Amino acid sequence: MSTPLETGLHAEYIRKQLVQAVFAADYSAAAITAPFTPATGALAAIPAAYVPVGYTTDDGVTYTSDLSMADVTSSQSTEPTRSDVESDVLSAQFAAQETNAATVALFEGLPLSGAGSLPAVGTAWQWDRPATPKNPYRRLLFIGLDYNDSGQEIYVVKFFPRARLTGKDDEQWARSTETQRPVTFNAYKDSALGTSCRNWVDGIGWRAFAPPGP
Repeated sequence: MSTPLETGLHAEYIRKQLVQAVFAADYSAAAITAPFTPATGALAAIPAAYVPVGYTTDDGVTYTSDLSMADVTSSQSTEPTRSDVESDVLSAQFAAQETNAATVALFEGLPLSGAGSLPAVGTAWQWDRPATPKNPYRRLLFIGLDYNDSGQEIYVVKFFPRARLTGKDDEQWARSTETQRPVTFNAYKDSALGTSCRNWVDGIGWRAFAPPGP
């Protein structure tokens, strides 16, 4: 018999993102608005404009929220008498392991498609470091996959409709490790969608948690 302290505890609700995928598109690409099939919750096809980043390091994707508060202090109180959000900046960090068109373009500020973009892997590549660096806005799609106890898919999806590179770590060439291109992207509000980050949780396995109908 469960005790009152165990009421509401659900081990099956503990999620891991066993597999993660990152897709990037130019800002001119259409925004992601419906990543799932409404009838079943199955993951919909990824639009062709969204290019896969491929393998990333074991750290996966880290989402950081830099929250800054503005406090009002008063002589009659040892605690702030008012506190308001001053800024709340969401960022995503990941380290790509593949040398492909997406990882190089994100790291170097190149377009992902059209004029100036890199051709297919296996063809000759050339790009120059510009005197005045370009840092275009991107669209970033992050997908995490988990399973319920029956092995059915549960997806957690984040979409940055207007993201910009705000940091990159060293690109190292060495015998002991693969070439990585670690990047940090901040999420900015997209005027059309009205948000800097849209989130979804769905999938056949997620819908299996729904209580039975009457």
